[in-house]
Amino acid sequence: MPTIEIQGRTFEYESHPVARVAGTRPLLLLNGIGGSSRGWLPLQVPEFSQQRTTLLMNHRGVMGSTDPGGAFTTADLADDVALLLDALEIECVDVLGSFMGGMAAQELALRHPERVGRLALLGTYARPDAKRRLILEDWADLARAGISQSILLRTRLAWTLEDRTLEQTELIEAMLKFFEEEGSPVSHDLFVRQCEACLSHDTLPHLGEIDHPTLIVCGRHDRLTPPTLHRELDDHIRNSRLVVLQYGAHLAMVESAERFNQLITNFLDLEEA
Repeated sequence: MPTIEIQGRTFEYESHPVARVAGTRPLLLLNGIGGSSRGWLPLQVPEFSQQRTTLLMNHRGVMGSTDPGGAFTTADLADDVALLLDALEIECVDVLGSFMGGMAAQELALRHPERVGRLALLGTYARPDAKRRLILEDWADLARAGISQSILLRTRLAWTLEDRTLEQTELIEAMLKFFEEEGSPVSHDLFVRQCEACLSHDTLPHLGEIDHPTLIVCGRHDRLTPPTLHRELDDHIRNSRLVVLQYGAHLAMVESAERFNQLITNFLDLEEA
């Protein structure tokens, strides 16, 4: 992926296509914890980039993006996005964020409202409840203990995939093999700090300040961020719409890719109507 130097740091990003489509805002995709922006490449980028420039960026510490070190918050990740947009001379984007990326997207809309056109949130929350705290604390403890990346991935897949998807053993083994061969884009130390950023995330008192048209999407069987947490977002964001996908869990953009992509495309196209 191309890189750009900003305030002494390297930001890794990618644009599909490079040339802007006249009359449309770029779409920025923000991924969650434990992975990189390449997760959007197989299923989302080919679809979305047919209509508009689609931007990817790797969060701090992921692959080629500089890790400043120390703790950070989802607000810091939102400020990173604003820095990149400044450097690329992009005034405003539509934003689609998943889990931690969805938390950063909320903060971007609150801290830099002029940089956001439309907001799409998937598999995320405004504030972690007791169960989410337990899950994230357990994941962080596993990483601190130095458990293998493969075992950590299996643990996460158990929480993020639909039960029927987990029954596809050949698919799961292929995913694990790819991960083992390619290596994790995130170190154990960074993963711990990502978990901590998600644990400290709390936009609930301020969601009413978000005026952007917002689409909230979740999988019906999402155990990591269940529909109740998405309804909380929908209840507090003024101009929002909640869609619960009948098939899919936390990784609904993979398990129900066609339906998910169509929802996002239709939502963004409303701007042009």
